[in-house]
Amino acid sequence: MADQFLTFPIIDPIIFSIGPVALRWYGLMYLIGFIAALFLANRAADKSKGLWTREQVSDLLFYAFLGVVLGGRVGYVLFYQFDLFLAEPFYLFKIWEGGMSFHGGLLGVISAIFLFARKTNKHFLAVGDFVAPLVPIGLGMGRIGNFINSELWGRQTDVPWAFVFPTDSLQVPRHPSQLYEFFLEGLVLFAILFMLSRKPRTLGLASGTFLIGYGAFRTFVEFYREPDAHLGFIFSYISMGQILSLPMVLVGIGLIVLGAKIQAKQEKDNVAAQKKKGA
Repeated sequence: MADQFLTFPIIDPIIFSIGPVALRWYGLMYLIGFIAALFLANRAADKSKGLWTREQVSDLLFYAFLGVVLGGRVGYVLFYQFDLFLAEPFYLFKIWEGGMSFHGGLLGVISAIFLFARKTNKHFLAVGDFVAPLVPIGLGMGRIGNFINSELWGRQTDVPWAFVFPTDSLQVPRHPSQLYEFFLEGLVLFAILFMLSRKPRTLGLASGTFLIGYGAFRTFVEFYREPDAHLGFIFSYISMGQILSLPMVLVGIGLIVLGAKIQAKQEKDNVAAQKKKGA
């Protein structure tokens, strides 16, 4: 049956190794995403007319990196392996066994943004708007890494672009859901946010758009992605990924509305101050 569908490109997940140290494609994808994000962030800082500096960019990305790693691990354990955590709390620290959650990483990054905003006296939403256009790059590269590793594949299908993944014990044709996510969460979402960042916008618009876009795209792709084997569907045909993604859309809408109200009030106060000064 495998001959009827696309042949999965067998790629060694390890690019090269020197003794116990190995460079993996998965890690390289995230490194590419980080370098691209750093380049775009520095470029945005240089064009910010003094609102941002390259030193602040470095600090912010360091905070965000810690947020992704710590939040991603804690989120994975709590959202997807909670029973195992209760039975073996030390499992939380077994990072060498793998397991990261985007939604946990997102909460970690939000916490990092909050701390950075307090440290630099910047508005929380303004920092979020600066970060939002950078995130899809790493997301897209990570999905390419998932595809190369033959992991997080999709549900069984008979579409002509289906793959039979070598890590699938059933050896049935499946949706390449990693590539769907690369296209939507990576390329499309980046294009949307990049266009937004090039024009004047209300406070919170970029942050809210990211949450709405990711939440909607992830919810859609989950209909084609195989749910985690130990969880299955939470109810009916709804997966844990959808349960965690749907609220993002609502929060994104809330941030856009909140940001617009805050900016309108600031503009109103500025006008009042100018009139008072002129009087």
